[in-house]
Amino acid sequence: MKSDIQIAQETQMLPIKEVAAAYGITEDDLELYGKYKAKLSDDFLAGLSSRPDGKLVLVTAINPTPAGEGKTTTSVGLGQALAKIGKNAIIALREPSLGPCFGIKGGAAGGGYAQVVPMEDLNLHFTGDFHAITSANNLLAALLDNHIQQGNASASTPGRYSGNAAST
Repeated sequence: MKSDIQIAQETQMLPIKEVAAAYGITEDDLELYGKYKAKLSDDFLAGLSSRPDGKLVLVTAINPTPAGEGKTTTSVGLGQALAKIGKNAIIALREPSLGPCFGIKGGAAGGGYAQVVPMEDLNLHFTGDFHAITSANNLLAALLDNHIQQGNASASTPGRYSGNAAST
């Protein structure tokens, strides 16, 4: 039996333009991030408001099995199964936590033949949006920490710190 990484590395990925075209999404509707990733444009999403809503299946709060099947594997498998029976199905996954990057939990890309590729991109911040958010959060935390370390009183806790901000 092949490992998840073997299956992922042997997969022949389709360019995202081809995947999008199968759903009637043109290249103009995409903001490309290389050959295999893209975001949908705001104009495209706004144009969907006049169309009837589809059905939503939310996969959440699954305890993974000892073999590692969890929310992503279930979501990908469900999308594959719906497509197999002729339904027009698309799955949307949120970006995984950093647990997989640090070996704390599963790979976050599904498993076996029900996984997202390229898994490296999934686990390493997709298009960089989440990284930008965490960097901004870390910058603000460092700023606040430095402010307090220098003895400057925090506005939310007056009198707690003994330093004199005027003398620093």
